[in-house]
Amino acid sequence: MKKTYAGSCQCGAVRFESDIDLAEGTSKCNCSICTKTRNWKAIVKADAFRLLEGDDALTDYPHGGVHHFFCNRCGVHPFGRGRMEELGSDFYAISVVCLDNAALEELVKAPVSYQDGRNENWESAPDETRHL
Repeated sequence: MKKTYAGSCQCGAVRFESDIDLAEGTSKCNCSICTKTRNWKAIVKADAFRLLEGDDALTDYPHGGVHHFFCNRCGVHPFGRGRMEELGSDFYAISVVCLDNAALEELVKAPVSYQDGRNENWESAPDETRHL
């Protein structure tokens, strides 16, 4: 069931909300940026995301067809934005660790899938995932 989550960066300059069903799954990828930022994300369609505050505090780092946003004050990566033809629309990749009102139990129960983005094999998990 979808729930409206409030999210933010570390310093609070960027605040957003998003309608997410964590039980539908989350994902981790082994591409260079996801590995280095340890990105754990939930994908939502664009209409399920609302930036409430901090547009002026966001810096865009475009990589791999996705706009990876980070707070230019504290450096936290709260979300990214891109387009996925499989969804038929724009999407947001929400960093689940930036969801302020996600209970630990919800995060623990959220299924995690893995993508081998390093080899652009998005439909398969990499051989090793323990470091993600």
